[in-house]
Amino acid sequence: MFQVMRIGNERLELDIAGKLDREGMREGLSALFTQAQGMQHGQLLMRVGDLEMPTAGAVGVELSHLPQLFRLIRQFDRCAVLSAREWIRTMSEIEGAMIPGLEVKSFSPEQDAEALAWLSGVHAR
Repeated sequence: MFQVMRIGNERLELDIAGKLDREGMREGLSALFTQAQGMQHGQLLMRVGDLEMPTAGAVGVELSHLPQLFRLIRQFDRCAVLSAREWIRTMSEIEGAMIPGLEVKSFSPEQDAEALAWLSGVHAR
């Protein structure tokens, strides 16, 4: 599953879980590019559920869209990653450190409110 939802003009929410195949990746990326059109200084909220290793076809689709993905990521200033898996949270922050202009912070699933507050620049109490 790879679902994308646009929240106003500032935020995209991505829900990713299960096994991604070629068609699922193609549809998910298409939705991502469509929903992100016109956004500037946006926020990404990624909820990563029980994610299995994507198929070779899915990886191929993603690799074929790398130039578009690099252009797209410049539209966003912050990305919050929600996942129950520690390794996904750690990898998200490492990857974020390598992308200039994008702040990435990870949270556990029960920290949804904190993640949204961080994305918007508001400090949760």
